[in-house]
Amino acid sequence: MRRKGGAPLPKGQRKDILMRVIKTVFSFYPVMLPIALLFILFNAIISSIPSVFMQNIIALVEQSWKTGDWASVAGQIGRLIGILVVLYVLSLAAGATYNQLMAIITQGSLAKMRKKMFNHMQDLPIRYFDSHNHGNVMSYYTNDIDTLRQMVSQSMPNLLVSVVTIVSVISIMLYYSVWMTLVVAFGVCFMVLVVKKIGGQSSRYFLKQQQAIGRAEGVVEEMMNGQKVVKVFCHEEEAKAVFDEVNDELFYNAEKANRYANMLMPILGNIGNVLYVIVAIAGGAMYLANVPNLSISGLAFSISILIPFLNMTKQFAGSIGQVSNQLNSVIMGLAGAKRIFDLMDEQVETDEGYVTLVNAKEGKDGSLTECSERTNLWAWKHPHSDGTVTYTRLQGDVQFFDVDFGYTPDKVVLHDISLYAKPGQKVAFVGSTGAGKTTITNLINRFHDIADGKIRYDDININKIKKADLRRSLGMVLQDTNLFTGTVMENIRYGRLDATDEECIAAAKLAGAHDFITRLPDGYNTPLKGNGSNLSQGQRQLLSIARAAVADPPVMILDEATSSIDTHTEAIVQKGMDALMKGRTVFVIAHRLSTVQNSDAIMVLDHGRIIERGTHDQLIALHGTYYQLYTGALELE
Repeated sequence: MRRKGGAPLPKGQRKDILMRVIKTVFSFYPVMLPIALLFILFNAIISSIPSVFMQNIIALVEQSWKTGDWASVAGQIGRLIGILVVLYVLSLAAGATYNQLMAIITQGSLAKMRKKMFNHMQDLPIRYFDSHNHGNVMSYYTNDIDTLRQMVSQSMPNLLVSVVTIVSVISIMLYYSVWMTLVVAFGVCFMVLVVKKIGGQSSRYFLKQQQAIGRAEGVVEEMMNGQKVVKVFCHEEEAKAVFDEVNDELFYNAEKANRYANMLMPILGNIGNVLYVIVAIAGGAMYLANVPNLSISGLAFSISILIPFLNMTKQFAGSIGQVSNQLNSVIMGLAGAKRIFDLMDEQVETDEGYVTLVNAKEGKDGSLTECSERTNLWAWKHPHSDGTVTYTRLQGDVQFFDVDFGYTPDKVVLHDISLYAKPGQKVAFVGSTGAGKTTITNLINRFHDIADGKIRYDDININKIKKADLRRSLGMVLQDTNLFTGTVMENIRYGRLDATDEECIAAAKLAGAHDFITRLPDGYNTPLKGNGSNLSQGQRQLLSIARAAVADPPVMILDEATSSIDTHTEAIVQKGMDALMKGRTVFVIAHRLSTVQNSDAIMVLDHGRIIERGTHDQLIALHGTYYQLYTGALELE
């Protein structure tokens, strides 16, 4: 099987992402983070100092051994041990403090990061969710956030401690002996080569593992959502095969990554042991040969230098191993951070509108004035370049003028669309799948912006209307119903959050949903979860219609709203929908022509063009496409 996965992040990109992570965390905790770093640095420096005390103590012991005067050095040794104990206690306190601070910083930063991601995601255009696998998007909040947590809370502090320890130990080594430092440096160079070779392979596969997890989660999410379809068509084995492919890919990359990672530490540990022996032999040889010591301290080569050097060698090798061990976590964290930042860098839905929807009062002369309380009278507040402001009553007058549109610049799907819907009119769209029916309704609420032409709403160019205000004036019932975790009442109130219980119940009655709701275990307080999985498809659609009804918009869009409802239920719903549509401008998309016969205008579309338009009787008399569809000579695809 061909192995998938992206290439490792370039070094320059890693640096940029790392700096962005640091800046982001610092912006969340501008005071606490520097304090935590100070404690980390203090702890790292203190951990390197015992070697200095060891050298001084051994030198005093060596001196007293030669002279036999133990009493003269006992007090000095006691003081040195006392200082060392104090430093260890301070190091322990610093370690405990920075671990507590990093726990607060890490979890707080992740909470803020998740909030930023989710808030940004709400501002993304519909096309983003159409083009990105939902399971892969979910992995941003789970897998990628978790790798970032590990990097911020563990890997980066440990890496900083190790780097500071290495620098401190090298400085102490040079202070006591340049020759011995060169011996250690030779061994370290070999360790670095091993880390580069084996650690590089490990990092590469850890990155691929990260990407494979996202794909696996996407497949699982897709199969869970489509489980009924899988079972209906007996595609269980095919579904298993698809999952096996992504699971094998994940296994392959994870196995390779962990194999190299598990190989690295034992190798480095043994190299460290060999280096320890080499340093001991080299130091002993130089001591016996009376080799002149080259050092910053100016001290002669002695046992008091050799023994601490052995301890520093072990500490140095351990720090190198710690660095290599944390690098994989850092690289995985950076890969997760890149995915998160890619999401946050996605261009949000632009909105250059300035016309807003406001509550209004009507004066005796018919003029409209803005007010703060809800009046059920809405007006468009239109500020002009000369500083004046006009108010236009919200009526639901929608007009298309020569509209062209394509989801991509090179493929136009709507051609020269011109139509109008006067307030209170019902306009129906009929045509085969892909003819452009839903696309037209998506242009009204500006899920997409047109390439050419003009759309006017109450004689205002919709590009001038703020998207949120425009969508607030529209109600929509989709073929695919989405219900949210909460009670039945809360799902109906989703259409207008300030609606009272009585208004929600009235909307349910209007939609024909009241009867089945009262038969639920807890009526309107019955909890729903899993997109209303405890309800039938028809019941879910009735709740969707009730949700649109409680919003009470002047314009209603019904996108095959009754397609998932049986004939008996459709008759109930249709009565409610007729009441819902009364006095409103309504756009209807339907495969069942019986539901659109009473429309004021019917548009027949084919390949993005309006080929016929008129009332039911007019189109029947025309004996064209609509007539053939109605009589059964043609069928909607």
